[in-house]
Amino acid sequence: MTAAQSNKITIVDLFAGCGGLTQGFHEFVAPGGQTSPFQVLGAVELDTAAATTYAANFHADMGGTEKIFAGDIKEWNPGDLHTDVDVILGGPPCQGFSALGKQDPDDPRNQLWRDYIRVVGKLRPKIFLIENVDRFQRSPEFTELRAATEPGGELADYHLRCTQLVAADHGVPQARKRTIVLATHRDLVDLHPERLPLTHPAPTHEKSPDPRGTRLPWKTVTTIFGTPRAPRSALVPATTELPKGRVTFFDKEVPGPFRTDRLHIGRRPTELSRLRYAAIPPGGNRHDLPPELSTKNWINHRSGSGDVMGRLHLDRPSVTIRTEFYKPEKGRYLHPWADRPITHYEAALLQGFSPDFLWCGSKAQIARQIGNAVPVGLARALAAEVYGYLKITENRWHVAL
Repeated sequence: MTAAQSNKITIVDLFAGCGGLTQGFHEFVAPGGQTSPFQVLGAVELDTAAATTYAANFHADMGGTEKIFAGDIKEWNPGDLHTDVDVILGGPPCQGFSALGKQDPDDPRNQLWRDYIRVVGKLRPKIFLIENVDRFQRSPEFTELRAATEPGGELADYHLRCTQLVAADHGVPQARKRTIVLATHRDLVDLHPERLPLTHPAPTHEKSPDPRGTRLPWKTVTTIFGTPRAPRSALVPATTELPKGRVTFFDKEVPGPFRTDRLHIGRRPTELSRLRYAAIPPGGNRHDLPPELSTKNWINHRSGSGDVMGRLHLDRPSVTIRTEFYKPEKGRYLHPWADRPITHYEAALLQGFSPDFLWCGSKAQIARQIGNAVPVGLARALAAEVYGYLKITENRWHVAL
């Protein structure tokens, strides 16, 4: 079945994780439409818990779990799809590039983008999109990727564009910066009225918008937490445990599925941690701790990170939600005014997931899925750009073929 026959723009999601990119494309509805114009035909994800989350949310729309490959992408045969694919999405694991990692140029995870390219070479989509950390654009791997799209390269049929996008610029209450690679098949570029490739979405929000302009101010964390006078979630979570429930996908049983709004779960901090939380003022961090509540390392390094043991600023977007957001010693992850870290529920909302999105896995596994996801609002903005471009060129493409 082709996109023309189904009247849908077909997608494959590689390194899909819990499905942040897919969810954004599912949520996009064209002006005047009632449902998304995108149809996901297949997905690949190695981590069983993340693949189960993906399946819990999307397998029905995809036509079954057999469309989801829960394993190593090296073992997946793109030919199993038996259909044309319009768009390939994916975020190859980024730990080898991340500023938080060792930045080891020989990290084997740096090479996973090659498996993504192998799939592109097999399926030859009209467009492919790669999402990664901001440092990817300065990596040797990106240099090789760009070379592959130049004359004589294995992807010479594609025109490459790359830039960094900030999630807050697209209506997400989070200052997450990511590299977004967009590649357009050159035949499609030739069919564009102005012979232009797909471009990145323009910002709809900015930090300090011009009152005479059309952009809105950045969304702040108040959209998630409310205010001290009108909080939007319980200041003291009722439990520290996941709800009961088990689910089996891919012949493996994991906890779940749990709605986002069932993940307002707390931790059991030590007394020292409780005292530290209480001592940090609004917008404060480890530098505000008295010596008796601090550590030698924190005291001796006053110029270090200002986010460690920090409270989220009410009047700003959140910092990047990472995989250990429940540990304030890892970053600015304390509630804006309550004396506790943010919960899985709050972190998922900051990433743009709806209250009824389903999650599977242990607490740590779900946290990793939340932190690794592409913010849904950013994915939705990318979906709108892809749709608009294909709407201009789609009819001409089929006539040309």
